Amino acid sequence: MKELGYYNGTIGELDAMTVPMNDRACWFGDGVYEAHMCRNYRIFTLDEHVDRLFSSADMLRIRVPMSKDELKNLLCSLVRKMDTGDLSVYYQVTRGSGKRNHAFPKGSANLWITLTPREMNLSKEPVGLITAEDTRFLHCNIKTLNLIPSVMANQQAQEAGCYECVLYRPGGRVTECSHSNVHILKNGVFYTAPRDNLILPGITRAHLIAACQRLGIPVKEEPFTVEELKAADEIFTSSSTRLCARACRVDGQNAGMRSPELFNALHDALTEEYFAATDA
Repeated sequence: MKELGYYNGTIGELDAMTVPMNDRACWFGDGVYEAHMCRNYRIFTLDEHVDRLFSSADMLRIRVPMSKDELKNLLCSLVRKMDTGDLSVYYQVTRGSGKRNHAFPKGSANLWITLTPREMNLSKEPVGLITAEDTRFLHCNIKTLNLIPSVMANQQAQEAGCYECVLYRPGGRVTECSHSNVHILKNGVFYTAPRDNLILPGITRAHLIAACQRLGIPVKEEPFTVEELKAADEIFTSSSTRLCARACRVDGQNAGMRSPELFNALHDALTEEYFAATDA
């Protein structure tokens, strides 16, 4: 199969799949999701992503319609139906189906899964960033389907010819980007925003922190500002589909690119971990 779609047990080519209009995703974006990569039919960081899906669902009082092990077994079986083992693995759980009503419906949650061919982007080519005020709500630690502010921020970045949009709260505190976490290196220290309700605790972010610890790079999980971002020795984003993207400019001005040895060490550590975990 070239591209796979799954909805509550029905499997087919993605373009041919349909979902009912009364799914809560259509009415309210009422659900949670995860997305990560697969190589050689081995799904990378599967346990961590499934754990986070259940955590997000629990915070929204959504009952995932199967156990963690059942979901992992289902995902692993579905990737084997694909023509290639290099894939983007996406899945979401919505609160269920029912006539449009803000109150929760009775009945089971809905499970969507899509599998599409894609290779991990491991490029070291520097990228551009822009900044914009973070207008999202105050539960960014929940990976919900409500992504309109992120969509608009990413579109703004694309129109500016940049890779990502760095978001900041009043006072200039950097939170994260439209679809990734953002970090800086300054004087040999790795800085990343703290795990609070203003950021999604990224899986790759956690692996970066672990890589810093292995490499002897000090880590500080504390807020930093847009000004500190622009003055950093290195600026880079992390996500499950591009482990490390190094920035060379912010808001049209040159930035970062002053500590290549530390960036390369972190990039290479994550790349080696990815290959080791997904080798056939």
